[in-house]
Amino acid sequence: MPTLPDRPSEHETLFTIEATPVKFGPGAAADAGWEAARLGLRRAFMLIDPALVGGEAAQGVLESLRAAGVDPVVYTDIRVEPDLASLERAAAAARAAGVDGFVALGGGSTLDTAKVANLLVTHGGTVMDYVNPPIGAGRAPPGPLRPLLALPTTSGSGSEATTVAILDLPDLGVKSGISHRYLRPAQAIVDPQLTRTAPGGVIASAGLDVVCHAAESLLSRPYTTRPRPATPAERPPYQGSNPVADLWSAQALRYGGQYLRRAVQDPDDLEARGFMMLSATMAGVGFGSAGVHIPHACAYPIAGLRHSYRAPGYPADHPFVPHGFSVIVTAPAAFRYTFAADPAKHVFAASLLTGQTYAPDDAEALPNALLALMRDVGTPSGVAELGYGEADLPALVAGALKQQRLLAVAPRVPTAEDLEGILRDSLHNWV
Repeated sequence: MPTLPDRPSEHETLFTIEATPVKFGPGAAADAGWEAARLGLRRAFMLIDPALVGGEAAQGVLESLRAAGVDPVVYTDIRVEPDLASLERAAAAARAAGVDGFVALGGGSTLDTAKVANLLVTHGGTVMDYVNPPIGAGRAPPGPLRPLLALPTTSGSGSEATTVAILDLPDLGVKSGISHRYLRPAQAIVDPQLTRTAPGGVIASAGLDVVCHAAESLLSRPYTTRPRPATPAERPPYQGSNPVADLWSAQALRYGGQYLRRAVQDPDDLEARGFMMLSATMAGVGFGSAGVHIPHACAYPIAGLRHSYRAPGYPADHPFVPHGFSVIVTAPAAFRYTFAADPAKHVFAASLLTGQTYAPDDAEALPNALLALMRDVGTPSGVAELGYGEADLPALVAGALKQQRLLAVAPRVPTAEDLEGILRDSLHNWV
């Protein structure tokens, strides 16, 4: 545990833990109407992943809402990787519908679309007004948003528990996000039965995102090493590793190692898919406080610069790099780079993932544990398989350097040369 200063210093002395109230378990989605009514919703903007429309899960939630006296306005025009146009369309539709709250049923893209639509309907402005600087203006919402009830159907983004919404900016060749505590959903319902229809490839990408969330959060710089902000308003959402976030992240990492392989292999293995959903939420609480860093910073240009990769289990008419794949491909090299900052914690992370014991100076323990998991669940072998080569490294580095909000909490803050080395080493993780 870090030493807690007994007097003000030039370094941070505080950390914050916030969490969405979560209702978890098989069949929990049947409580959607009760929860929505409890939040005060009477006319809800109901965002549904288009792949779920007409299915049992969507119909069950809609029936639950109506039975509780909540009128759902159904909206399904959701892009797998939300962009400016898709987010603005959702906000315009919600505004025209005159809703008093939001319900989101789907993966991270659906939940993030709901967050941004809620933000724009409540406080106005454009998406870019709120996108993190230096890409956007970084405007802070002036107050709370309308209630949002989140029902995830994949086990990955943890968006039901976070303050973050991610969007694709193909014109800029990068992905970015909006991050503020007011974006956190008012309530989450995490029901393992909702993942039954998700293909194995989707579960693999989503689950590897969980693993990266947990590992990056656990290995982020200690919160006590950050400069103390001048005012509470200047304290960043990503604060660095702290004792409470570490507990959430460590357990999420342990569950990822135990259950992801099973969850990918068998859609009816509700125990495995349930624990992966729970780990996604737990990792969301952990990284929502501590933050993610180098793998995610590299992932945004990897996903944003080129849209040519066709991922198994995802829509064939929309080539793109799923977020979990774009993150995990650089994670082994990134954690080799950060190992020197805290060898013991890196080895601990590897032990959580595999259940094995490692030598305290084993710099390859965590990279090797990640590589084994990647192979077992069918991950692309490296950045090259996603469509990139040596000639693309400068553009990828430039895109990663724009993610200063993330890089600021890395245990070793990388230079452009460091990032180029990480990306080069990630071109081919294995042959």
